[in-house]
Amino acid sequence: MKVLVTGSSGLIGSEAVEHYDRLGYEVHGMDNNMRREFFGEKGDTLWNLRRLQAGTSNFTHHPIDIRDRSAVMEFFRAHPFDLVIHCAAQPSHDRAGAIPLDDFDVNAVGTLNLLEATRQHAPEAVFIFMSTNKVYGDAPNELPLVEKETRWEYARPEDFGGISESCRIDQCLHSLFGASKVAADVMAQEYGRYYGLRTGIFRGGCLTGPNHSGVELHGFLSYLVKVAARGDTYRVFGYKGKQVRDQIHSADVVSAFDAFAANPRPGEVYNLGGGRDNSASVLECFAMLESRLGREVKWEYDEQNRTGDHICYISDLSKLQADYPEWKITRSLNDIVDEVLDAELAAAGEVRRK
Repeated sequence: MKVLVTGSSGLIGSEAVEHYDRLGYEVHGMDNNMRREFFGEKGDTLWNLRRLQAGTSNFTHHPIDIRDRSAVMEFFRAHPFDLVIHCAAQPSHDRAGAIPLDDFDVNAVGTLNLLEATRQHAPEAVFIFMSTNKVYGDAPNELPLVEKETRWEYARPEDFGGISESCRIDQCLHSLFGASKVAADVMAQEYGRYYGLRTGIFRGGCLTGPNHSGVELHGFLSYLVKVAARGDTYRVFGYKGKQVRDQIHSADVVSAFDAFAANPRPGEVYNLGGGRDNSASVLECFAMLESRLGREVKWEYDEQNRTGDHICYISDLSKLQADYPEWKITRSLNDIVDEVLDAELAAAGEVRRK
């Protein structure tokens, strides 16, 4: 089996590379380290590429820019893939506003290039697109909320399970990143519904894990852990630090891809996050880290929330679990925090007292 992973040096991409390499598949990665261009030195993923090259047996890296249509087409012409996992993206709300053309070209046009290359040269392949919950814009903020001591919470019992795929994706404020991902999301659906390509669209919640090159503009939990472990100051943007996110480990993301690839439903959309059990507010994450580090997390507050940001977002996983009952969350929030923190401390030559 031949697998292509775009964004292969990123969090989900590298997890997918390692997973399919362990299975003995021929794995090709497409990544030109644009994260460094977007976020500077701290976003550089070269360290992760080197880790993959040292630790895999069947992985080949290709520094191809997904915006380069002719290069993408030529690459697909030479490699008849069975599975395409598309994770490459410009992933930041805030950065998109400063680089709208680059953002759209990477997120929307790059995705179209890959879809069309798959249709022309690998029409039987399964194509998995890593979308985002930001396609819903700020529509989730319209749900009635109540303010608790440490978090915002859904006010109505019927909303307890979180945001479902029925939430609208238009007539709301997205950020330009959210809008470019909407374009890619809908195009991936259309290639499934119109052309019959075996596309699956996964709208990620807060994806995380120890291999994330988290920065302030993208990678909430990874970045927070880095700041806390180093004793630096974390900046909270609005909502009193009570905004809620559901964390999902990259390994559980890839296992959902596996489930879909084994039984694809062309053009289907799935929310993919940690769900209710893995949800936490920023303040609650501070408390989790403080209990592990034995000291307070230093932070400052900016009353201005990020444009189009969610106040309380929990992924409703019921559709995914109904269609793929073998899939489940295997890493709890506590497990995730422990793993990410231990990896960060190890990188600094420290060991956490347990």
